[in-house]
Amino acid sequence: MSAPPSGSSSGRGGGRWSGVSLRLRITLLATAVTLACLLGLTTAAGRGLGPVLTGAVDDELQVALTTAAADVAAGRAPDSPDGLEVRVLDTAGDVVGDTGGGGNGDTAGDAPDLSRDQVRALKAGTPVTAGDAQPVRWHGVVTTAPDGGQRLVVAGTGLVGQAAAKESGGRWLLVTALVGSLVAGVAIWFAVGSALAPVARMRESVRRLAPGARVAVPGGAARELRELADDFNVLLDRQDATAERLRRFTGDAAHELRSPVASIRVQSEVAVASPDPLLSQEVHADVLADAERLSALLDGLLALARSDAGELPPAESVDLVDAVRAAVDRAGAVRPGDQAVPVPVVVNTLTDRAWAAAAHTETELVLDNLLRNAGRYTRTRVVVSVLAQRSTVRVLVDDDGPGVPPEHRAKVFDRFYRVADDRARTSGGAGLGLALVAELVRRRGGEVAVGESPDGGARFTVVWPRAR
Repeated sequence: MSAPPSGSSSGRGGGRWSGVSLRLRITLLATAVTLACLLGLTTAAGRGLGPVLTGAVDDELQVALTTAAADVAAGRAPDSPDGLEVRVLDTAGDVVGDTGGGGNGDTAGDAPDLSRDQVRALKAGTPVTAGDAQPVRWHGVVTTAPDGGQRLVVAGTGLVGQAAAKESGGRWLLVTALVGSLVAGVAIWFAVGSALAPVARMRESVRRLAPGARVAVPGGAARELRELADDFNVLLDRQDATAERLRRFTGDAAHELRSPVASIRVQSEVAVASPDPLLSQEVHADVLADAERLSALLDGLLALARSDAGELPPAESVDLVDAVRAAVDRAGAVRPGDQAVPVPVVVNTLTDRAWAAAAHTETELVLDNLLRNAGRYTRTRVVVSVLAQRSTVRVLVDDDGPGVPPEHRAKVFDRFYRVADDRARTSGGAGLGLALVAELVRRRGGEVAVGESPDGGARFTVVWPRAR
């Protein structure tokens, strides 16, 4: 049996944390951080407890030493305060019995157990600790006796109990850190629970949300939760708009498909029932026209469906000058409405090359639909212009037909939309061509617009980003 790949548990929903609630995660993490901080402070405090105790002893010895040195300088025998020991030594470290004032300056007691190096340090003013089993802290200062002799005045006290105090203090600091972490963990647990309570209420309201309803912002919720509820409501608005658009699109598509299918069925029944071959030939021609209309409608629906699904082929560098000329060749003779006489298509190019960032199939669909739309409504000619600018490439398609009224220009690119005027009555289209044009251009970062042409008809402007 082969071993599972490394990291496979983390790829399945977060591994060991996948089933742990956010409240518990935050509590455990915050408690662990608190405990680590308190343990660090405890360690630092434990290490600093000894120097603090020794510093307190040094302060007390320094006060006693200052008083004793003043007594020796005045020729008096210094007193030893309670718990402290004061001795007067010569510069070699031996006890002297005379302070230099002529009086009985005898200082009872043995000489401190100090080495030569420690005596030398005391004469330099550096405190020392002598003894291992029973350590004694000593401070010293050199002063001049009244007889002119140099005296080393030392003051010391035992450090008995400091080791026990440091050990006991360290234990208490550790216990305090553990108790503090436990209290912090409990407080964090309840604090996080209180902070997440609005989230639970919001989740419950989302679970019970009726169609078309919106999430209510919990009262007293934090700003982040209010923003979350607002963003969720915006998402619901977009979903409802998409669903409504899909329902309308489905209904319109079914309606548009019904007409050519019904026409083909009726005409096929007439052809089958009629023995006249001439009539059958005419019916077959009508059926072919309806079939072509149905095929174009299905192609438009399929292209829009692919666009809605997010299918976007990679952008290429497309020369719109060649693309426009090829589209004019494909269109062949342009016959407006039911006219038998075709009208010319004039191509104006102010540049030899105009490279656009698009796909060849997209530009073909866009140009074919624009030429088909213009050829339906124009009277005498269609003019196609190609303009290259620094960052964009424009294609202008002008006709001299009835034009598009201003109140319809914002909706003419909607799916299945038709203008209820002379322009629509001459159409016979399904209202998908311009919608497909707008969809294909906009998803490439371009723009589409409709206005008035110099000949009084409609001008359709398509702008693509220029290829680099």
